[in-house]
Amino acid sequence: MTTMTRATVSTTDTAPVRAVVWLWPGQAAYFGPSFHLDTHSAAVHTLAVGIDASFAITLPGSATRRVRSVLVPARVRHRIESAGRMLFFYLDAQSGSAAGVRAAMRDRSSSVLAEHRATAPLIDHLSGPDAPNPAAIRRIILGGADVALVDYRVRRTMARLLADPGRAPTAAAAAEAVGLSESRFLHLFTAHAGTSYRRYRMWARLLRAGAAVAAGRDLTAAAADAGFASTSHFSDTFRAVFGLSATAVLARGTEIVVLER
Repeated sequence: MTTMTRATVSTTDTAPVRAVVWLWPGQAAYFGPSFHLDTHSAAVHTLAVGIDASFAITLPGSATRRVRSVLVPARVRHRIESAGRMLFFYLDAQSGSAAGVRAAMRDRSSSVLAEHRATAPLIDHLSGPDAPNPAAIRRIILGGADVALVDYRVRRTMARLLADPGRAPTAAAAAEAVGLSESRFLHLFTAHAGTSYRRYRMWARLLRAGAAVAAGRDLTAAAADAGFASTSHFSDTFRAVFGLSATAVLARGTEIVVLER
């Protein structure tokens, strides 16, 4: 486990709250005070949970909804507004768990599903006196729901991207490596990963950059290690995926913890 602590942040005068990012292979989570997020679209599925209160989610062209938890599919543009602490759990499809989380959402009245059946246990865990346990959070979210099988060629490609995103192959090269035409590969990847090859490659690079920062690298070096063309490319990508800048996250004193499965 690698960890880097920057500071403790506070959302009230009496209740200091540590902002923390947990990174797993292919997955990530943020817990802490809410940020003022711009409209954005994540590269993977996002489960958002309001710990202290419900929050507002708005999709372009749709009415604003107030929910306590919501599952936003990959590449769906949205804006979340909250005044309290939030949990954001980012799911890739490599574990096959995304389908199980979708099945756990009780409100299916919209394309963006709401109200995860384990919302109350999550809130209880994150509102207690003890430090949050990332392994427990994953267990609560993923539960015992059915796990969808991901095609072995897609799994192999995802593992390759996560292992070395700085030298990620082109789509054509990735397709050739698993014995498929580029068009067939791209279709298969999107169907099984829930996001495009390009967006997952971006996600792998963001995870690697986060791990590099946790190890003590500055943002410029972390971006280069992860395969971004420049610091500005990394900054633009981070804002597009998360709705705010990386420097804003670090300025809040966010702790970054790198974990194994």
